[in-house]
Amino acid sequence: MRAEIITIGDELLIGQVVDTNSAWMAQRLNEAGIELYQITSVHDDREHILKALDEAFSRADIVLTTGGLGPTKDDITKHVMCEYFGTTLVEDSRVREHIHELYKERPDVLNRLTATQWLVPESATILPNRVGSAPIMVFENEVRGERLEVRGEGQNSKFLFAMPGVPYEMKIAMTEQVMPYIRLKVKGERLEVSGEIIHRTMMLYGIAESTLAIRIEEWENALPQSMHLAYLPKDGIIRLRLSSYGEASNEEIEQQLANLKPLIADYLIATEDLPLETILGNQLKARHQTIATAESCTGGRLAAALNAQSGASAYYMGSVVAYDNTIKEQVLGVKHDTLEKYGAVSEQTVREMAEGVRALMNTDYAIATSGIAGPTGGTPDKPVGTVWIAWATPDGTTAECYQFGVAREREQITQRAVTAALVELIKSLNTKQ
Repeated sequence: MRAEIITIGDELLIGQVVDTNSAWMAQRLNEAGIELYQITSVHDDREHILKALDEAFSRADIVLTTGGLGPTKDDITKHVMCEYFGTTLVEDSRVREHIHELYKERPDVLNRLTATQWLVPESATILPNRVGSAPIMVFENEVRGERLEVRGEGQNSKFLFAMPGVPYEMKIAMTEQVMPYIRLKVKGERLEVSGEIIHRTMMLYGIAESTLAIRIEEWENALPQSMHLAYLPKDGIIRLRLSSYGEASNEEIEQQLANLKPLIADYLIATEDLPLETILGNQLKARHQTIATAESCTGGRLAAALNAQSGASAYYMGSVVAYDNTIKEQVLGVKHDTLEKYGAVSEQTVREMAEGVRALMNTDYAIATSGIAGPTGGTPDKPVGTVWIAWATPDGTTAECYQFGVAREREQITQRAVTAALVELIKSLNTKQ
């Protein structure tokens, strides 16, 4: 079974809003064994929406749209859906009651524009949106267009789900209404799933994508046609994803991965697709150990990553963002002579930062960063992109200098530093298992 996503809104196409909805929706569809075939973004434009619907229905069994369901003039999705499916808007008393309850403490919101929200396409099934005023609309078995066949009773149906574009509302709509609705139809044998979708991901660090491809070329060429390998590089990490769309068993996938592991053992950091901070957090929790960070060039990004994990209080004690040298000295205990002799961006300074924050917060581990993120501040000896990272552990302190590249932007350099800092500690803990 195939699905497509259509995101509707000018704000997506001018870069004012980043489309995070599609990635999240793709994960939920994949978990349900539904292949996502294409994602399309369109303007708030009648013809553009109609054309996108025609094309999506020519390829997919399920079409999911987000956006354009508000009460203002620029939100035209509901009206275009009525035109597409040959229906009209009618008042829905349940939606009206829900909106009145939703805004009972805000009577100013209950105006003539809000009242248009309880007008819904007559032929659609309306699913409740408990956190917003825009109802979720489901159209079934009604597709237009010369290339599309309207399917009768006893045949596979096609479905369209129209949801609000606000990420918070969309996620609740998908979780509480749309995915259960889809699963009900599948269980009722209205739609046929061709087979189980299987993805297995390995995460690597410290090897170039092209070098990796050459290293595993023979293994990759020998893969059966039922499997597909994807290289997904980002911030120095390469995710190798081996996929099968209903044609290979779990056992066959695992056997192929077992053959791959010896080829990539030197660079393998995880055998599951999780954020680095989650992997590290799980390791620390399993060991009942703790960590703190001392940051200069990364400006708290390490702290933000570690703190973002649910349950982080079990292992993450805190951070000192010591951008100015006086903070390095007065809070972290970096020696004045060290800063004078070697500078803030140096092995000596970053070691003392790591050891200082480890002692200050009484943790098992500590990570410290100091570097030149640019675009200014570089020197011939320490160009932009130079970052020193230190790891203070129960076994001692180590430090390493990275050159993340003068051509990179400030954000890229700091993110690369965060990645390297987390990866090296993960690798160190992996060796102690």
